[in-house]
Amino acid sequence: EPLTTEEIIHGHCIAESRGTPEFPHKNVWLAAIISMFLHGGLLHIISNMWFLWLFGNNVEEAFGSLGYLLFYLATGVAATAAFVATNATVTVPLVGASGAIAGVLGSYLVLFPKHRIVTWVLFFFVPIPALLFLGFWLFGQFGIHDAGVAWQAHVGGFLAGVLVTLPLRRVLLRRVERLHSVRYRI
Repeated sequence: EPLTTEEIIHGHCIAESRGTPEFPHKNVWLAAIISMFLHGGLLHIISNMWFLWLFGNNVEEAFGSLGYLLFYLATGVAATAAFVATNATVTVPLVGASGAIAGVLGSYLVLFPKHRIVTWVLFFFVPIPALLFLGFWLFGQFGIHDAGVAWQAHVGGFLAGVLVTLPLRRVLLRRVERLHSVRYRI
């Protein structure tokens, strides 16, 4: 149901709130989609774009442009649902593409677990398998204790990406192989 002023101020739903609803006609589904394109600051958008740049092009190649867009939106909605399910009484707005991008990471893990990701370790750049890199990333989410980070959305989006991609893995990898064989034919 729509939030009252009292609930917005307190940051939690109140069982017996008597105030007037602030946004009585809010479309929850549209809000979930729009939230995927909002960010909490410059560092948030830079880190999201970096992860999308590293992993998104390969996943888009596998799904095709339209399939990738639908996949991205679906995992973003799943990430939002995971956050709402674990924070049902919280009224703080959820912003950012992080959950949908986490879906892309989950898909990448299923499709390309042995691909090497060049990452910075101490003072050196080291290529490590995507399985290890994304495993560290996923388990690192459980250690986040910053109230401003929706780690539940990250985990939910990641799992949604894995679950959507697993049954399609063989078809998607054949598509990538076909694209590469046509692209590099002499």
